[in-house]
Amino acid sequence: MDLSNLKPAEGSVKKNSKRIGRGEGSGKGGTATRGHKGAKSRSGYSKKIGFEGGQMPLQRRVPKFGFNNRNRKEYQGINLDTLQALVDEGRIKDTVDMDVLVANGLAGRNELVKILGRGELKAKLKVSVHKFTASAKEAIEAAGGEVVTL
Repeated sequence: MDLSNLKPAEGSVKKNSKRIGRGEGSGKGGTATRGHKGAKSRSGYSKKIGFEGGQMPLQRRVPKFGFNNRNRKEYQGINLDTLQALVDEGRIKDTVDMDVLVANGLAGRNELVKILGRGELKAKLKVSVHKFTASAKEAIEAAGGEVVTL
């Protein structure tokens, strides 16, 4: 292998031998492979996204219903049994805050977190996140822990 026998990979270089729209003698003059008349034959043509040739487009055919609240707050839910599992593994000591949750991959840096009440918590934890369900708050305080809402 040396510089004299280097070649591009098979299929990576495509050489179209026919230049289009360069006169009748080239065999690809006249309509320049665009067919006759119509929007697609003209320069500057581009169809809109979702255009279906004049048929009613899908985004207008499908019925719309419901309501999307643009002010909705999306919370990342974390259950008590998940926290207990982390305590059992030794990854959580006595405090649970956003830094601990992010470090353990339970929440993203900019996410809002809500503690949910599934499972049981035996460890005494100081939990400080954005929201708690009533059952989760009860369970944390019953285990001797502390609840702090950010």
